[in-house]
Amino acid sequence: MRSTLWAFAVILSGLVSPAEAAGIQLLDSGPALSGAIWYPCATEPTHVALGSLSVGADFDLKGAKDCPVTGARLPLVIFSHGRGGWFGANHDTEEALADAGFIVAAINHPGDNGNDSSRRDTLSLWGSRPADIVRLLDFMLKDWKDRAVVDPARVGFFGFSLGGATGFVLMGTRPDFARIASFCKETTGACAELHNGEAPPEPIHDPRIRTAVIVDPAPGTLTRENLAVVKVPFQFWRSQFGGPGVGDGSGTERVAQGLPGKPEIHVVQAGHFAFLAPCSAELAAAIPRICTDVPGFDRIAFHREFNAAVVKYFREQLGER
Repeated sequence: MRSTLWAFAVILSGLVSPAEAAGIQLLDSGPALSGAIWYPCATEPTHVALGSLSVGADFDLKGAKDCPVTGARLPLVIFSHGRGGWFGANHDTEEALADAGFIVAAINHPGDNGNDSSRRDTLSLWGSRPADIVRLLDFMLKDWKDRAVVDPARVGFFGFSLGGATGFVLMGTRPDFARIASFCKETTGACAELHNGEAPPEPIHDPRIRTAVIVDPAPGTLTRENLAVVKVPFQFWRSQFGGPGVGDGSGTERVAQGLPGKPEIHVVQAGHFAFLAPCSAELAAAIPRICTDVPGFDRIAFHREFNAAVVKYFREQLGER
């Protein structure tokens, strides 16, 4: 089903059961597992301070810190942020899923986040990013102190931008690096490595992922041919106008036209960063480029509909609690 978001009518009250507060546990097991876990909780949420981000703006998350998990055999959704992003880039969507009865986990990708760019724009990133998600999923199912509440048969994935491309790798694609090499001209980073004949990493797949929401994925390595192997159901979102990392929107349009099967596709009349959580005044002042939308676009209103649609999709795919 293909639709434009603003024609996609969502009656929020019809999609979710009475909301529970989102509990939150912060993960700080070194750079490999630095992030947060959101989950249903009966305690009233407050603001969990994270301190100053690398952009110079203080940030906090909404949640009931370290409260007991409510429920059992809950579905799990793993998040992957975009290039140079962080684990809370889509925090409102993460909170909405937890409010609706999901466990949600997200980490900063080591080497490709707001504080660490050591692997950014390298070929190795295409191996390390999927490996990060596998490591996080292993932790949630085997080592997390509350792992008994997770249903390992109901695992979903949410990826934005480069996180979306990461999701396609995990779901079975083999990135087309020859396509990248044919048009990239940079003399550093992955382009230089490809032109120097360096071998890209072998793709890492994870069959535990049963469904996904892929949002405005970096399109460079994606083709109709390598997407054809994806058998996991997914919902696909793309911005009409694009932005850094995805071009002018024509790349994600090309990807959408080559998707296998008949996935649910949404086109949003906005730029790439509209999928990030609505910005506070402080964050908008610190990084206006990720907080500024096209004239007439209301990010707050959009996210009410976007979050409801994501919750609805994951509920349909992973089942009710």
